[in-house]
Amino acid sequence: MTTQVKKICCLGAGYVGGPTCAVIAYKCHDIDVTIVDLNEARIAAWNSDHLPIYEPGLDKIVFERRGKNLFFTTQVEQAVIEADLIFVSVNTPTKKSGLGAGFAADLAYVESATRQIANVAKSSKIVVEKSTVPCRTAESMRTILEANSNENIRFDILSNPEFLAEGTAITDLLSPDRVLIGGLQTPEGIRAQQALVEVYAHWVPTDRIITTNLWSSELSKLAANALLAQRISSINALSAICEATGADIDEVAYACGRDTRIGPKFLKASVGFGGSCFQKDILNLVYLSEQLNLPEVAAYWKQVVDLNDYQKKRFVSHIIKTLFNTITNKKIAVLGFAFKKDTGDTRESAAITLCKDFIQENAKVRIYDPKVSTEQIFFDLSAPGVDDHEICKCGR
Repeated sequence: MTTQVKKICCLGAGYVGGPTCAVIAYKCHDIDVTIVDLNEARIAAWNSDHLPIYEPGLDKIVFERRGKNLFFTTQVEQAVIEADLIFVSVNTPTKKSGLGAGFAADLAYVESATRQIANVAKSSKIVVEKSTVPCRTAESMRTILEANSNENIRFDILSNPEFLAEGTAITDLLSPDRVLIGGLQTPEGIRAQQALVEVYAHWVPTDRIITTNLWSSELSKLAANALLAQRISSINALSAICEATGADIDEVAYACGRDTRIGPKFLKASVGFGGSCFQKDILNLVYLSEQLNLPEVAAYWKQVVDLNDYQKKRFVSHIIKTLFNTITNKKIAVLGFAFKKDTGDTRESAAITLCKDFIQENAKVRIYDPKVSTEQIFFDLSAPGVDDHEICKCGR
């Protein structure tokens, strides 16, 4: 018999957990959805008229369901106790020190969340990986949870990676290309999968809901981001050839994109990709390949990131050469600081690298972005040798 999900808890009120669970509440009026976070300021913002993240259409959805079947709270334990299904949607940044530093994902938050579930749960739960994690992370989560299970409490682990693009996240959630749900291929695991399938089936056609084993689901998220980033680095590499030969990269991209085997998406040459996912996930894939003793595979994917860094440096060099080989005391306007349009997220934004390089060359940088705060800009640009007086955040 399939478990009927009536209460959902999401651990983490960030860019993934907030919008995802808000849309679930919006589409599933028969399910109570509680989003929890230890950050009191973030939860206060979710409960205010000024949400902590900007995403087109998100405010309408939150304001319509908040206080009805959508709740935001810092009371983590109570939400976990009451939930039938728990999304783990916490941060998994790249490690800055220790084994795998600079490549591997830091799973400290995932482990902490899993231990908290194990410690406070008083009934059986379906626990869903929503964070982007390395392949076989669910195995570690299972070990922690099963150590605390008994004949009255059972934990089933699912993987349900997000495939959202910031700026279009609400559209992506309301009409997804696919929803991927991975689970253990045991009778219990399949029943847990079906329970989450029935949640999404409130609005997603069943032919777009894909069920796989746990490991395929975990790896599919890394693979999808790696393939998308690879396309960006490929077209950027071609842009360098175009500039050297006199070809027009937009014309080349258009011609290639008309081939139905290739398609036009992600073939727009740029300063380079940014955001919280692409670089982190590729480096995660590089680390995984190295751990599996696949050095050629690791080198292949590492080159995608290396080319992205090269494109940013190449752009800065071009600006300097155009301005008579010096930008000292010259004013440079930067329109847009987030990593892409329709978002306020600055994580791994190409603008950060460019602005830092401009400042190191003693330029006077003026930055405008209507969705990024002055405090965030100064935080992102804070580094030894960067003088606050050399940066100006222009008015909105």
